[in-house]
Amino acid sequence: MPELFTFISAVFGLSHHGNPELYKMVMYIAHMLLSASIALLLVKMAMSNLQLVPKGTQNVMEAYISGVLKMGTDVMGQEAARRYLPLVATIGLFVGIANLLGVLPGFEAPTAFLEMPLTLALVVFVYYNFEGIRRQGVVKYFKHFLGPVWWLYWLMFPIEIVSHFSRLVSLSFRLFGNVKGDDMFLMVILMLAPWVLPMVPFALLTFMAFLQAFIFMMLTYVYLGGAIAVDEH
Repeated sequence: MPELFTFISAVFGLSHHGNPELYKMVMYIAHMLLSASIALLLVKMAMSNLQLVPKGTQNVMEAYISGVLKMGTDVMGQEAARRYLPLVATIGLFVGIANLLGVLPGFEAPTAFLEMPLTLALVVFVYYNFEGIRRQGVVKYFKHFLGPVWWLYWLMFPIEIVSHFSRLVSLSFRLFGNVKGDDMFLMVILMLAPWVLPMVPFALLTFMAFLQAFIFMMLTYVYLGGAIAVDEH
């Protein structure tokens, strides 16, 4: 969408037609750093003047943290949800802001580049397997992959391995595909009716940006919950 989203490329003097690979790399890195900077700024604003009765940015961030904690409590219980709250809340805030950038004309969502969703998916994949092994032990954790019936071990183990690796695809391509599709939809709308028609799509795409962040957080909690609760199966 270089014809419509050119703020960053204008700053760096880049053209999509001149060097597509360089253009893509700069767009991705610049918007990813912008998303991270906005997230850090929001956190700094929320913590700069903490009050007993929260207001402003502190109130918004506390409501967000409470919502993420409640989500995790429903999945794995309050104690475990609190333990993994920093990871899940950070990912959710980062992904939510990154998604919202794509709704703003002049910017691109870094989550519309496969590199970012895949990196986040790899972080979640490595971390929940690490937590499962740390909490359960190597033998006990991978024994869960064998299933409950001993004579089906030979079949269940490769199926479980494939199932776990498919979570990388589930996390990364779901986020990438939805955000990329939303960006393309917005591009078409802006080309057809740049002033009147986009109002409704802007509202819809804003909702979808939050929804995709919610889904990513929920799946992260689900995968972590499954990893640390192996001994209960």
